[in-house]
Amino acid sequence: MAGTKYSSEGVGRRFQPYPEYKDSAIEWLGRIPAHWNTKRLKHIAPVSTERTFYQNNKGRYVALEHIESETGRLLTENVPEEVESTASIFKPGDVLFGKLRPYLNKVWLCNSSGACSTEFLVLRSNGEIDPAYLAYQLRSREFIRWIDSMTYGTKMPRANPEEVTSTRVAIGPFDDQIRIAAFLDRETAEIDALIAKKERLIELLQEKRTALITQAVTKGLDPNVPMKDSGVEWLGNIPAHWEAKRLKYLSTINDEALSEKTDPRFELIYIDIGGVDQYQGIVQREELVFENAPSRARRIVKDGDLILSTVRTYLRAIAPIKNPEPNLICSTGFAVIRPSAGLESEFAAYALRAVYFVDQVVANSVGVSYPAIDASKMSSFPISIPEIEEQRAIAAFLDRETERIDGLIKKIHEAIDRLKEYRATLISAAVTGKIDVHNLID
Repeated sequence: MAGTKYSSEGVGRRFQPYPEYKDSAIEWLGRIPAHWNTKRLKHIAPVSTERTFYQNNKGRYVALEHIESETGRLLTENVPEEVESTASIFKPGDVLFGKLRPYLNKVWLCNSSGACSTEFLVLRSNGEIDPAYLAYQLRSREFIRWIDSMTYGTKMPRANPEEVTSTRVAIGPFDDQIRIAAFLDRETAEIDALIAKKERLIELLQEKRTALITQAVTKGLDPNVPMKDSGVEWLGNIPAHWEAKRLKYLSTINDEALSEKTDPRFELIYIDIGGVDQYQGIVQREELVFENAPSRARRIVKDGDLILSTVRTYLRAIAPIKNPEPNLICSTGFAVIRPSAGLESEFAAYALRAVYFVDQVVANSVGVSYPAIDASKMSSFPISIPEIEEQRAIAAFLDRETERIDGLIKKIHEAIDRLKEYRATLISAAVTGKIDVHNLID
């Protein structure tokens, strides 16, 4: 068997297989090293059934959302949670496996004692399997796909604990397990460090994009233009020939809505708050019929409109509407802003995403869990505007510059995706014995 090359973004090397292989007799697992075996999880890492009633401020509590998909990183500090519920008890060395929506790949190797959601299976090694190796086994792409294929339920699919623990995994000598876990710790740390650097680069580019927009829509394109006080504290100085006008004098808001008498069979394309990204605009839409649509699916949008979230304003969900389908509808959680005379849609799309404007929307929102702002209050905020021709020139400039930045960001995202794919491939190859790591660990 020839050596297999796993590489991405300069990470990886040519790995060698084991000398001999045999059929595992498990379709999704395939061939394994000749000296390895397969065993059911329940025979090497049975589920712990210890329970407690967790009450607020009673120590560490881990919920599904606290575990990062695929990496197994804990996303929360060791702080108590505002929870009152029956919980499972875990100990150092246990492995938590998320049985709710297992395709999310929520697996954590416990480094302390605590309590967790009963949506986790708490697997405790009986000494035959190294806990770190077990965690990598459970994160492997093949294992996750196999478990996901047996789930029940549509919206919130769950894995049956008995089916999970009856699944066979590849297990070699204990020394092999230790080496594989150490190898994967080292390699995935290197990959994760590269991903973190690229994610930071994306953040810097997004900051540059935001600063560029704010500078252009508040100061213009000529750095030498005379300035004047806008008369608005948080807006500051603006070009002397510009004006600061309240949004309500430059646009209409929420002009059209679907009637409650709309044909129940009317097919619509729906945009919710979660479907809009502050940088990419509309990223998710849902096809529905009126009778099955949520009651908030009412706002009608047209070409040139802008939608700006007035609930959960911290999400900064703002997007221009360009060439929409005639049945495109957005949530009443958005204000639909329709520019009128004196305000170009293309310029408005950038002006309303400027830091000064968005910060005012967030700062004037009311509420804790779902902060919101009244559309009429938002419409009283001023924006600075030049004459129409200059608005068009600024919008054209920002179109070019943001397209260039977005292109760079897209390439970095693609590189990150390749690194994540490499990471998943490497884990699967190591824990199923497709590569021999004996000579790769000191």
